[in-house]
Amino acid sequence: MFYTLRFKPELIAEYAGNYEYSVSEIDLAQYAQEIQGRGYLTKANLERVAKWKYPRSAGHISKNSEEYVKAVTSMALQTDNEQLRIESLTLLDGVGLPTASVILHFYHGDRYPILDSRAIWSLSLDDSEKDSFEFWWNYTVICRALATENHTDMRTLDKALWQYSKENQESE
Repeated sequence: MFYTLRFKPELIAEYAGNYEYSVSEIDLAQYAQEIQGRGYLTKANLERVAKWKYPRSAGHISKNSEEYVKAVTSMALQTDNEQLRIESLTLLDGVGLPTASVILHFYHGDRYPILDSRAIWSLSLDDSEKDSFEFWWNYTVICRALATENHTDMRTLDKALWQYSKENQESE
């Protein structure tokens, strides 16, 4: 998968600094250490993630039992298999690949980008296949390399990609 960053890499920090999302991520980030320590999300944690990523579809999370959320997220956060890691999370009601990517982004020890159409656009990628493991994994590899090459963390890169699209995509 080939990509072209739509802005100069030197501007990553600037776009990330301008990042403005309608719902604060502080509520998500403050639980990262706790979740990583115990190795799974509670249903309340999952509800926070869903409300942050897709507020309108967050109600589906209530269909999951506490035990099921624990079992699925425990497996996802502990397995070494990337496909099982991301796809197992989609077994949860109300969780697709984008929401699953938020869980990995904030609560897994490795670096994972958030799968989002805005960020995908900022890399000049075609998002028609974004609901597949192959697309998600290639996107993850691209973002990891881009973050490493530009000496930045994944959260900063993710914010920059999203913000650039917010500021520029509609004008094209």
